[in-house]
Amino acid sequence: MNSYCDDSILREVDGGLGKVFPSLPLTPVLEQLLQDRTRMLDSLLSNLDGLAYCCLCDENWSMIFVSEGCKEVTGYDADDLIFNRRISYNRLTHPDDRARVRASIDASIAHGDRFDVEYRILHADGSVRWVWERGATLRNEQGGVEALEGFIQDITRLKLSEQAAREAEERYRSIFENALEGIYQTSPEGTYLNFNPALARIYGYDSPDDLRLGISDIQNQLYVDHNKRNEFVAIMRAQGRVQNFEAQVYRKYGDIIWISENARQVLDADGKLLFFEGTVEDITERKSFEQQIEYQATHDGLTGLPNRSLLSDRLEQCISLAERSGTQLAVAFIDLDQFKLINDSMGHDMGDRLLVEMAKRLSDSVRESDTVVRLGGDEFVILLTNIHKVEDISHSMQRILAAVSENCTIDHRDFVVSCSIGISMYPQDGRDPNTLLKHADSAMYEAKRAGRNNLQFYTPALNDILIERLSVEYRLRQAIERKEFVLHYQPKMDFLTGKVNGAEALIRWQPEGGEMIPPFKFIPVAEETGMIEEIGAWVMREACAKAHELRERLGRDIPIAVNVSPRQFGQPHFVESVRSALASVDLPPHCLELEITESTLVLDARKFVDTLHELKALGVCLAIDDFGTGYSSMAYLKDFPVDRLKIDRSFVDNLEQEPAKKPILNAIVALGRSLGLKVIAEGVETRYEHDHLRSMGCDELQGYFFSRPLTSEAFERLLIEPAIV
Repeated sequence: MNSYCDDSILREVDGGLGKVFPSLPLTPVLEQLLQDRTRMLDSLLSNLDGLAYCCLCDENWSMIFVSEGCKEVTGYDADDLIFNRRISYNRLTHPDDRARVRASIDASIAHGDRFDVEYRILHADGSVRWVWERGATLRNEQGGVEALEGFIQDITRLKLSEQAAREAEERYRSIFENALEGIYQTSPEGTYLNFNPALARIYGYDSPDDLRLGISDIQNQLYVDHNKRNEFVAIMRAQGRVQNFEAQVYRKYGDIIWISENARQVLDADGKLLFFEGTVEDITERKSFEQQIEYQATHDGLTGLPNRSLLSDRLEQCISLAERSGTQLAVAFIDLDQFKLINDSMGHDMGDRLLVEMAKRLSDSVRESDTVVRLGGDEFVILLTNIHKVEDISHSMQRILAAVSENCTIDHRDFVVSCSIGISMYPQDGRDPNTLLKHADSAMYEAKRAGRNNLQFYTPALNDILIERLSVEYRLRQAIERKEFVLHYQPKMDFLTGKVNGAEALIRWQPEGGEMIPPFKFIPVAEETGMIEEIGAWVMREACAKAHELRERLGRDIPIAVNVSPRQFGQPHFVESVRSALASVDLPPHCLELEITESTLVLDARKFVDTLHELKALGVCLAIDDFGTGYSSMAYLKDFPVDRLKIDRSFVDNLEQEPAKKPILNAIVALGRSLGLKVIAEGVETRYEHDHLRSMGCDELQGYFFSRPLTSEAFERLLIEPAIV
């Protein structure tokens, strides 16, 4: 271990420091002190999680002793800070915090106290870190200040945790205040401790204060059957929770409704009961229909959900209810994304078990009064009743999207499944079951076309879109036969040199005698129909041929990147097809880069990682595309043998007007660097975006700011006469 205040430094201090640092004299007392402390603390400092120091009280906080922890805390070697050789600690302190830090320490010195302060520093890698500094004053025999000694610790992670906790509390408060369900806390004796506005509305009260004044004894003032409270408490004490507890209760003016409660008991650290907390839902309408539809109930044999035969009758009932109550009804058509690929590749048994799990997640994500139906295959329909505003539906559907996309483990295999949701509304989108279902189905296809894992509301224009999609599918099959595809190349720029260091191959469809068709209009159709496998194989062969041609013509390597679709990546012989494409033109593997989207994890996370290792063994470069928008798990990311992370354009677009994106970009860049990966930003279109990404340490960029996608000939011209940004 090295101590950064050894004899050589002391000799420097004694022999000539006054010439170099005339304002930083070291007295014999201080010199002896540093020698003694160095010998005693050397063995201890290496075990401390932080930076120990001794510095002068000058304008630069000039360091005369710095422990080994300096590198980890600041990014600089300790020797860089000794007597400000490379940089002073004052310059490391964030400009916005310097005055506050100095004032705090000066005040402590004046009062003879130890100092304790939190502030930000500028790390050597360009990031901003939070640190906690504690220390004390070193005084000579006359009582004068000789120096400061202390300890500095990186508390960035703690600060981020505190921020996350504050944000979580704010989210909880928003959910509590705006939830459709009533939320409450009650004492074991039966009085309300806390509740939200929705609970007051359910019970017919004008406000929470009105409810608080109206009900002081839940057992005798709320429940129609007073024994229900005793039953509730008995179940709670026996099981620690109550699920779907149904009871009749009085509303403010005496009318009776049915409610369903889900609650749990909350205990302190010693296991003592503090209170009950739970949710309340008005299920009066559902209870009134139960006897009428019970005899009609038929359910799906696999998932236990109502099936297609019940859907029409149930939907008729819901329409009648909405018409009588003057509320709206929502029909959500849900299709699991890429389920067919999983079912075909992993077997029907695995597919069935996945469907059972998805059905459970859908059911758990909706209210008791809503209905989840399985139509067949991977298609579901949800009926949401008693809707007063569209925002209610959006909140419910966002819960469903989140629930479905959570990691699912079956037989030690990990799957990540998303879904596409189409929504139609009664009465504006249709007044009969068939029309509502048809329009919800059209909206679902639009959700798939928009990239999957999202929801779309029906609009009349969607019918035209569906017709156009069928036309694209027909023409696309002809395009493959007629060889109507071409590749354009979007250059990548190295931030360090400002020059081209590669390109991404982008497919275009050029029908004979027609206008060129961009990929967003036909790639989704190709993926849904399976044609993407043949198209993807063609793109890879063409890209390899182009990389070989450029290598021969220019005498240097220009790596070409190719997008690989999840369906293509999941082919059993995909690795062999890559090997064949390279061998066909004798292209060195490092000249080919494969960009794989995070959504590829949906197939099988472990198989995904194994395939990456096989590809890496070939020598090709690997990149995770659209990073930050899909399903990346930190547990897997550390195992990915990839070379690059490509930041999705959504985090870069409009960066100047949306500064909230900057912490996300910083986090991704820091993550990439910590894993030893190059980080490339897509969609860079402005000087501001360019400069900001460069300042935070991004390695490469791709976007209109540097170059649009170019034809093969134009790309070659750019390589011969490169533009420098």
